[in-house]
Amino acid sequence: MQQNLPKLAIISDVHIGSPFLLRHKFLAFLNALPRNGTLILNGDTIDNPYQDLSSEDRAVLERLAERSHEINIIWIEGNHDQDYRPGHPGDMSFVKEYTVEDKRLLVSHGSYFDNVMPCHRWFIKLFKCLHRLRVKIGAPPVHVAEYAKKWRLLYNYLHNTVIRNAIEHAKENGYRAVSCGHVHEAEHVIVDGIEYVNTGAWTEEPLCYATLEDGVIHLMKWQGAEKAPQRLKHPGTSGEPD
Repeated sequence: MQQNLPKLAIISDVHIGSPFLLRHKFLAFLNALPRNGTLILNGDTIDNPYQDLSSEDRAVLERLAERSHEINIIWIEGNHDQDYRPGHPGDMSFVKEYTVEDKRLLVSHGSYFDNVMPCHRWFIKLFKCLHRLRVKIGAPPVHVAEYAKKWRLLYNYLHNTVIRNAIEHAKENGYRAVSCGHVHEAEHVIVDGIEYVNTGAWTEEPLCYATLEDGVIHLMKWQGAEKAPQRLKHPGTSGEPD
């Protein structure tokens, strides 16, 4: 078991059930977490609560339930898995958002801060249909969120809206930092004195998690059970290794 993983790890957007989930890497990460620690699943842990899961994906849920007897697992709802509960939840806790260390850090999926996609539902549906069509005619199969990043103007509008609203919410409610997912892009920045850390997704590289140790937030890149995690640069530079 990986000995240098932290007692607290925050991840987001696992999307169990998606064909793009890097399942084996996620399971390796889950199995490497130390006993008696805390894992926060920050939204969209399930890709589609209405679809039947494959045996491989059911095994991922079962492993989460098993590990919940050894570590504290907090399942925060996202826009994909709102109100979802696994059939066998083990000792997992299900919440809307989570506070770490007396308002040092708010953990919230990010869909709460997204007032872009809810106002453009028909465009989003059309975009997803076009993406499925392009894959059918031979384009590389990638998660729709990864493809959306190629449309930088539109993607940046969503991305910047989530950051702006998350920062404002943190300031108004006395938090010093906020951790989100939702936009599938790992980064760690400071805006108006508030730290914003996004832990990306487990449907594409890099695979990241956030930690809080001695009051300091770090964004880490998971590189497998045989390699030490890589710390990404401190706020102000996004996605660049030390």
